[in-house]
Amino acid sequence: MSHLAPLRTALRRARRALSRDDQRAHARQLTRTLQRHYPFVRARRIAAYWPCDGELDVRPLMRRAQQRGQSLYLPVLARGLGSRRTPLLFAPYRPGMPMRPNRFGILEPAVDRRHRQRARDLDILLMPLVGFDGAGNRLGMGGGYYDRTLARLNQRRLWRRPRLIGIAHECQRVPQLDARPWDVRLDLVATERCLEIPDRRS
Repeated sequence: MSHLAPLRTALRRARRALSRDDQRAHARQLTRTLQRHYPFVRARRIAAYWPCDGELDVRPLMRRAQQRGQSLYLPVLARGLGSRRTPLLFAPYRPGMPMRPNRFGILEPAVDRRHRQRARDLDILLMPLVGFDGAGNRLGMGGGYYDRTLARLNQRRLWRRPRLIGIAHECQRVPQLDARPWDVRLDLVATERCLEIPDRRS
């Protein structure tokens, strides 16, 4: 997707340019809004992410969820047989537990693989993104990890889907992204300003 490289670079630069005060304010605003969202409140198993590269920090929201007794998970890169088709699994996370960097330097819970869950076992996925539009299309980092992990969501009769919530700063919004056949649209986009249900007519 070389034609997306300039857009991806510009959006990553925009989120990295946010000040620490802005980042903290956005995290507080996101927490204040999303913690009252009914599907989030009633979810038992929530997958989040460890923020990096200017991504909106969901750790305050994670702490709030844990105070409520909700179970939290973080993505880990799958290894071995089948990892190409389903490259992400989700490991349970608790504050203070051992963490280790993956090959991209992103921290993952250091837990045995038998405790890891597949996306279909979760209620909500909080998904980082580089860009998004009003139709729920998501531009990621370019590796296709979430796309391949969630590929079966396009065949919804096969398994119960988790609710996909894209997390972003407003500066990552774009007018339109071209959807590809394998893309799975977001159910909701959450920014520091609002919760937005995508317009499926777009």
